[in-house]
This record gives sequence, C-alpha cells and structure tokens, in this order.
Amino acid sequence: MKFSKAFELMKHGEKVKLPSWGGYWYWDGSRKTIIIHTKDGIEMDIRKTEIVEYTLSNIVSEEWIIADETNCPELGGKATFSFGEAIKYLKRGKKVKREGWNGKNQYIQLATGISYKTQNGEIVNCEHDAIGNMAVAFVGTSGVQMGWLASQADMLADDWMFVE
Repeated sequence: MKFSKAFELMKHGEKVKLPSWGGYWYWDGSRKTIIIHTKDGIEMDIRKTEIVEYTLSNIVSEEWIIADETNCPELGGKATFSFGEAIKYLKRGKKVKREGWNGKNQYIQLATGISYKTQNGEIVNCEHDAIGNMAVAFVGTSGVQMGWLASQADMLADDWMFVE
C-alpha cells in the first residue's frame, strides 16, 4: 500500500512496516509524531532521523504493510520480501535466501571480480558490457554455483529473507 494509506492506518492505532523490516513505525498521538521502532528495539521520533534520504525513500514506497506477529521480527514473526526486493538487497551486498529452501545454509549473494583460468593457464577477467564483472552466486552445501538462475517459483515467491 502507499504511505498515505499506511499513515492513515497508523493514526488509527496500526503498526506498519516495509516487508523486509524487522521493526515497524507507529503513530504516537500524545507527541503527534511517527515513532520508528527499530529491529534492535530502539524507539526514536521520525523527526530525529539521521539519514533523511533513506527515510524519505521508504516513505515513497508503495509496499507498506501492517506489521503483525507473523511478518515482523520485533512482534515475534519473520520479515520476508519479494524477489524484486531480494535483487535490490543483493546489489547492496546483502546475502538472501528463500525461507522455503530445504538445505540449511543455502543463500545467494552478488559475486564481483570474477575471473577464471583457461586450460593453458591464462587468467581471464570476466567483463560483460551490460553487467560489468558481476554474477549471482548460489552458496549451498556442495559449494558455490556461479551464475545462478532463479526459477519461476523463486521469482514469484514472497518468502525471501536476509541470511542471519
């Protein structure tokens, strides 16, 4: 939902969040302000935010949801998000995984600085016109698979989460 609707819900007592967040925001009627409840349990007035650009980029999101005990770690749940969000976090250097993956310790991350050795011992730096020197790496129980490709199920799933 858009922030305008999330703000309206906050004014009526709801806690709201973006899907990947461990914490939530709520309206404090006595102080007439939004309180940010972080994933670490710290509460702060939105007017004291230190990274205004980040806070504003969250406000313009259209993915606001009601925070509850199923989707918010600070309320006892798990924070999950879409594949689109997972790609955004990969590009920021985060490791992500599907909650539905069976193998323990399996995740994907963005690999950079990729090179390989040819049969005659020459080192080749993998540089691509469109993506540079990057690939998605799947880290699993059998090792690392470079150039991992998401399945239809992976791309359509909303159970992506951060690796702890």
